[in-house]
Amino acid sequence: MYNRTRRLRASQGIRRLVQETKLSVDDLIYPLFIEEGTQIETEIPSMPGIKRYSLDTISKELDEVVELNIPAVLLFGIPSKKDDEGTETWNDQGIMQQAIRFIKKNYPDLYVITDVCFCEYTSHGHCGIIHDNDVDNDATLMNIAKQVVSHAKAGVDMVAPSGMMDGTIQVIREALDNTGFVNLPVMAYSVKYASAFYGPFRDAADSAPTFGDRRTYQMDPANRDEGMREATFDDQEGADILMVKPALSYLDIIRDLKNGFDRPIACYNVSGEYAMIKAAAEKGWIDGERVMMESLLSMKRAGADIIITYFAKEVARILSNNTN
Repeated sequence: MYNRTRRLRASQGIRRLVQETKLSVDDLIYPLFIEEGTQIETEIPSMPGIKRYSLDTISKELDEVVELNIPAVLLFGIPSKKDDEGTETWNDQGIMQQAIRFIKKNYPDLYVITDVCFCEYTSHGHCGIIHDNDVDNDATLMNIAKQVVSHAKAGVDMVAPSGMMDGTIQVIREALDNTGFVNLPVMAYSVKYASAFYGPFRDAADSAPTFGDRRTYQMDPANRDEGMREATFDDQEGADILMVKPALSYLDIIRDLKNGFDRPIACYNVSGEYAMIKAAAEKGWIDGERVMMESLLSMKRAGADIIITYFAKEVARILSNNTN
């Protein structure tokens, strides 16, 4: 006799009983793009179903997020004015700070996370202060500290620094602790690659660099061991959650972090991954719903405890229907 593993695949009932990895709405964070202004509800052509909203139009979207029981949102602010340093990031009346206060007042149970960076706010589109045609790491850290304290004062639940500046987590932790926000957690974009999968996001957030690229501060996609070094630094500096971005092409890195650290591991299912599935499904080349679910399940199987995804609402609907 030989083993018959197919016995445990014979019906839907047995497949459900022995399924090793399960996706839950509790795993999901939904990104939102909030633009300064009024009466804005702008479809992003490269990301079907995703829009930019102003605060006076976003309630319908937030109502749906809450109704679907999605626990958290990740906010990206798009200001009406930009400058070389991105000073609007620490303006207490800026679009991000207004959005935090609006959501916490009207949707108090929704967990609000803010992207902490400068690319949407700088006139040059890079993630910090430019000196000698490159981002000045330490000068940028000073502004990151001001940004996170401003978000904290507005009432944010968690900050998520994405700029890949060396020493970011230590500077943020010290800034928050020194201003009384010792209980505010930090989700670090610990392993963020200089990826071609970010293209649609740059349309959405109006954040494309006006010169050069971001390869002097984001990671080389060829490097695996370096990701562990980056995550180790963030872990030592006090990050509460470690993230890998992008997700789908870096499942091995997600697993490395899961095996290597006793902290929650997040991944970002980025805009290009979303757009490819949407485009292929629209052409009829794939079953978009099944590919979406399989992709997210692969991230969970690789070790992600948290998945940031533009698919969050669609996934939540499917999971809700499966349990009703």
